[in-house]
Amino acid sequence: MRYILLLIIPLSLLRSDIHVFNRSSGTESEIKVLPSVKPIYVSAKDLGESFTSKIYENSERRKLVLYISGSKVKVSGNSSYVIINDNAYQMPQVTLVEDDDLYLPAEYFFEIIKGTILPGINFDSQKELLEIDIIRFNVTNISIDVKSNGTIIHLATKKPFSERNISSFINKHGWYYLTIAGAVVDTVNINSGLTRGVVRQIESDQIGSTGQIAFKLSREVISHEWYQSLDPNEIVITLRTPLGQIDEHIQDVKERWRLDTVVLDAGHGGKDPGAIGKYGTKEKDVALDITKRAGRLLEKSGIKVVYTRDEDVFIPLLDRTKIANDSNGKLFVSIHANANKNRKVQGFETFLLRPGKSQDAIEVASRENSVISLEEFTDQYEDLTGEALIMATMAQSMFMKESEDLASIIQMELDKRLNTPNRGVKQAGFYVLIGASMPNALVEVGFISNPSEEKKLREKAHKQKIAEAIYQAIKHFKQSREKILAGE
Repeated sequence: MRYILLLIIPLSLLRSDIHVFNRSSGTESEIKVLPSVKPIYVSAKDLGESFTSKIYENSERRKLVLYISGSKVKVSGNSSYVIINDNAYQMPQVTLVEDDDLYLPAEYFFEIIKGTILPGINFDSQKELLEIDIIRFNVTNISIDVKSNGTIIHLATKKPFSERNISSFINKHGWYYLTIAGAVVDTVNINSGLTRGVVRQIESDQIGSTGQIAFKLSREVISHEWYQSLDPNEIVITLRTPLGQIDEHIQDVKERWRLDTVVLDAGHGGKDPGAIGKYGTKEKDVALDITKRAGRLLEKSGIKVVYTRDEDVFIPLLDRTKIANDSNGKLFVSIHANANKNRKVQGFETFLLRPGKSQDAIEVASRENSVISLEEFTDQYEDLTGEALIMATMAQSMFMKESEDLASIIQMELDKRLNTPNRGVKQAGFYVLIGASMPNALVEVGFISNPSEEKKLREKAHKQKIAEAIYQAIKHFKQSREKILAGE
């Protein structure tokens, strides 16, 4: 007689669970898998817990909804479809039903999740390891406007990117490509954007740590360019199309007003040292060093730079704006270092040309204006007091709004790079700004009277940070101004 031995092993002993490490929450967990089934199938309920996700279950209809990284993920038993934010994605295998749970084909499901809503997820089937890192999208949305002379694409971003990391081109097949290193693109949202104007199709892709967005163009464009806006954060792409004869006239007007020449004014110089710090640092030397550093950055970007002085020489105040006007300058920035009787005061601030409204602004202007005592001829300043000074500043009112914008942008860019206090934008009556027929501002990059800040102002790296902030501010202002001139 033969006996048949039946060995009954609980299903739990046959399972080799998937280990999960959630880097975002710092937690570890296990996800059940179906035993002896290939490819690997993972428990949807366990998966939701590993994502620290809330779960909605309809057991009668064998449906589960997981809320992952702010997105709604629907799965159904015996179906190969995954619905993410109302967009359907198909897997090669169906979702299985077992023990009041749904089991998903792991590799295909995680591939869909990684490519749509969670680029920081990594599944290793050999090691049976799932790593979760909630990476937030920083390119999140798209909108397209149509103008008479072209199409404007707005890409919403969570932060500004280094302009070195952004590139664009149009290939021979009529696709415009924008590539952003460090971008994490919400491909679901971007790809479902409404196409308008010359944009016929949108395709975005995440390639490692680089995002790429492609636009199929319906016809040829005469030029394309992009710039970054900071309020709100977005990348703006302009695709220009021909407008006929009137386009040539518009182009001529734009060229006359294009911000192609920047005048940089290094404060003080020669027999006028400006403020002197505890350790002997002279304002004139700090201002000239930063001015030349900013100038080199601007010149590399193709902008013509005119210096009121590029060496240690004395230039009368009103001669500085005359240099700016005679050179057909489109922007005037005067660079200084501050001083105060209270050696604890520190930080950076930017001034507009208006009679001072606060006591500290008046004191700063008085100190900077005191240089006229060193000038050979001072008669030209006699009428620039009181009501006459107000009238002189009013004469520049056509540039006041632009000067306010410039000053605000300079403060913003300095604030990004420096850890000293941001003292804001102020108004005062600076003689050096009077007569500048262009947007203008005076920057006080720090207090040379503060010993710790004086030490920073002697460091090359710190001065380079300030120069880069001024350069980026001018570049940002240039882009915003030319956008307005283009009628966008």
